[in-house]
Amino acid sequence: MQELTLSPRPAKLTPTLDPTHRTELILSTSPAELTLDPECQPKLPLDSTCQPEMTFNPGPTELTVDPEHQPEETPAPSLAELTLEPVHRRPELLDACADLINDQWPRSRASRLHSLGQSSDAFPLCLMLLSPHPTSEAAPIVVGHARLSRVLNQPQSLLVETVVVARALRGRGFGRCLMEGLEVFARARGFRKLHLTTHDQVHFYTHLGYQLGKPVQGLVFTSRRLPATLLNAFPTAPSPQPPWKAPNLTAQAAPRGPKGPPLPPPPPLPECLTTSPQFHQGPFKSLLETQYQNVRGRPIFWMEKDI
Repeated sequence: MQELTLSPRPAKLTPTLDPTHRTELILSTSPAELTLDPECQPKLPLDSTCQPEMTFNPGPTELTVDPEHQPEETPAPSLAELTLEPVHRRPELLDACADLINDQWPRSRASRLHSLGQSSDAFPLCLMLLSPHPTSEAAPIVVGHARLSRVLNQPQSLLVETVVVARALRGRGFGRCLMEGLEVFARARGFRKLHLTTHDQVHFYTHLGYQLGKPVQGLVFTSRRLPATLLNAFPTAPSPQPPWKAPNLTAQAAPRGPKGPPLPPPPPLPECLTTSPQFHQGPFKSLLETQYQNVRGRPIFWMEKDI
């Protein structure tokens, strides 16, 4: 016979089938708890060295670069360390000098190297403004360039050409340093005057003491084997063209038609102004106009300076 017992305590249902095989069913009013044996829980082995980590920072984003891999900035050359040397004495700098000039005036590299290769102590002579490289083992840095040529019929004058400073170094006084170095170089060799041409740097050269001058003929090459008569055969500086004059129409005879009476003369020209127009007499008045042009028709200013 089965026995069912109800108790006010937590319900316990105890069916009795066999005294030796009693089965108990206990109903409890407390919250149910499920406990897993830690020895039976599955384990997932994870390699800590392969686990990706992602961290979000609510603050502003910061980017940090390893200082060992940051590019080093080349310091600007010092004016006190600059030197002026002929290019034919530093043949290892020919390529760097050609690149500097071609950056301003593009030209065939072979042609530029050939022109620089003509430099000699007998003129024409190419000078480079050099700065020592931060690394003592490296070659110097070519900062600027200028070319000096003799002047026809003026043994104490030199013509300055191809004056250029590296683009990244302009506006820092290197142009003035280059020009002052040219004066010292020329004066030490017995020359007393420099000539040059410019398109748009008139005020720069004016501040260096240059004044407007007349055109001169530079000698591309010089040799003691050439007689003076041959050098004098070269054309001298071109003379300025005379001003254009209007034809005098009143002095011309009245044209006659094929038939009939002669045609009436043309009306007289308007009377000239009694007073000439007034121009501003400023310090740079003569530096704003020029009557000289280069082969391309671009206006140029001839300037000179006694050294």
